[in-house]
Amino acid sequence: MTALTDPPKESFRLSMLIYDTRYRSMTIQVVALMGFMLLFAWIISNTLQNLSALGKPVDFGFLFEPAGYDINQRLIEYNSQDTHLRAAFVGLLNTLLVAALGCALATILGVIIGVLRLSHNWIVARLMTVYIEAFRNVPVLLWIVLVMAIMIETMPAPREFRGENPTASMLFGDSVAITNRGVYIPEPLFSRSLGDISVFGAFDISLDLIAFLVALFGGIYASKLVKRRADRIQAATGERPTTWHIRLGLVVIPPVAVLIALGFYLGYPELKGFNFKGGIHMRNSLIALWLALSLYTAAFIAEAVRAGILAISKGQTEAAYALGLSRSQTMNLVILPQAARVIIPPLISQYLNLTKNSSLAIAVGYMDITGTLGGITMNQTGRELESILLLMAIYLSISLSISAVMNWYNKRVKLVER
Repeated sequence: MTALTDPPKESFRLSMLIYDTRYRSMTIQVVALMGFMLLFAWIISNTLQNLSALGKPVDFGFLFEPAGYDINQRLIEYNSQDTHLRAAFVGLLNTLLVAALGCALATILGVIIGVLRLSHNWIVARLMTVYIEAFRNVPVLLWIVLVMAIMIETMPAPREFRGENPTASMLFGDSVAITNRGVYIPEPLFSRSLGDISVFGAFDISLDLIAFLVALFGGIYASKLVKRRADRIQAATGERPTTWHIRLGLVVIPPVAVLIALGFYLGYPELKGFNFKGGIHMRNSLIALWLALSLYTAAFIAEAVRAGILAISKGQTEAAYALGLSRSQTMNLVILPQAARVIIPPLISQYLNLTKNSSLAIAVGYMDITGTLGGITMNQTGRELESILLLMAIYLSISLSISAVMNWYNKRVKLVER
């Protein structure tokens, strides 16, 4: 009886990197990568040499020079004597503000419009179709300019709020004023402030805001812990304890306690002289950009929502009706949760598009990061390469952050297969 033995293994030779199919593909990829890196290094070296020959070496010191220009819409304190770095940070905050507000409103409108387009009411369904086709087939820049023109031409001037017989009046108990110069809303103020903390000497962060956010998100996390405990009890005993009042208290009470401790009150806008003073001034440029981007992106989100709903089997709806669920309960509890796995991937792309489309803000005079760092700062300092590189890095970071958060959420809601 003979014993079977494994054949001797062939020793590795350099020629195998070319002639052996096991290594050839890896060799080609490594060589291509090295060639690409050498080409990229040559382009960078050649660019730096040419800039040095022109007397413009790459230098980011201009960021710490006085900016010398004003920014009308800002979330933090700023004046013309601050540095270009602070001006860029103010523009970045303005970009993030529009992106956050736009994504929130576009999502709400998109879900509503997408559901209504599938309505059995013929008029409602056709109206939603007209809305979607109108916004999807007209450039977003035109919508931004149109909304800006409507606000300037149709809203009342501040002088119309003055006099014995004013032709315009404030809303919500004289707390909100809508004018052709913008919207004035109440401003949150504190009689006892914790002060600010400076970060890198470029910008300040309010400790009041940090305390409020810590209380809010801490309460949300505690509420989730209570929910998980209720889930475990239900899984073990079949009975779910009533916890909604505890969870609501954990989310509401800590932030309210922080606001009371800081002496929170509202500052209302008042007509003084030729304009309103006090409160938060949301300029027409901000509102026009926000509304136009939201309405435009909502049309695309609505189609993603419609596609996600149609991807769910009709048997799910019939089963829900058989259990006695109403139409709204079926949509909220059965259809939309299952459709989320189809809706979220294209939703990520729409969030990214909205954020990048916010760079059109300069068309209506809204100073975002493109208008500050990529506009006035670049023109004043003559640092085109540095400004554009920083601008690209900022937009890339924002886009990757949005993608990371949404992909994480997508993994949380996707179906888990056995």
